[in-house]
Amino acid sequence: MASQTLVSSLLQRLRQAHPDARYELNWTTPFELLVATILAAQCTDERVNRVTATLFQKYPGPRAFAEANTPELEEDLKPTGFYKQKAKSVQNMSRELVSRFGGEVPQDMEQLVTLPGVARKTANVVLNTAFNLPSGIIVDTHVARVSQRLGITKKEKPEEIEKDLMRLVPQDQWTFFGPATVLHGRYTCMARKPRCEACPMNDVCPKIGL
Repeated sequence: MASQTLVSSLLQRLRQAHPDARYELNWTTPFELLVATILAAQCTDERVNRVTATLFQKYPGPRAFAEANTPELEEDLKPTGFYKQKAKSVQNMSRELVSRFGGEVPQDMEQLVTLPGVARKTANVVLNTAFNLPSGIIVDTHVARVSQRLGITKKEKPEEIEKDLMRLVPQDQWTFFGPATVLHGRYTCMARKPRCEACPMNDVCPKIGL
């Protein structure tokens, strides 16, 4: 099946399986989503949500993170792993946000990726999810795996996978496609023991690499 047809089929079936697809990190402001996404690197969303439930009460906004006691912040972030690096990233990002953007998360890819600890995937999560802006397509490990198994891309690097997807997925579907494909990869097309028999794409998926 041609990639374009496969993507059209995937979109249609994802709409049926996950009509209200949302990124699973909990947040109430774009800044909270930005922090949570940085913390989610090499950590489950579930664990990040447990940490941020109290973290965002303790540090209500970028200025509070910017002025936090660093060893104390490291301790607060310990359950998310790589906590020293994450504390540094979150604190430096918060300081830059306060000094350069008045504490407001910019609604612009070029500006967002200038912040410490914010790469394109993190920026896409915030722009797609908090602002509903089709800045690009979220490519995490789940989206990469699903795309490769379906044969939609042969690329390995997230930026290159994203370029392939942006060519195939209509732009008005980008903010849905990312979160929905994340959910599909997390609960159906898993890395180990994918649930092919329960997969809505089972009849058309070439199952590359399985």
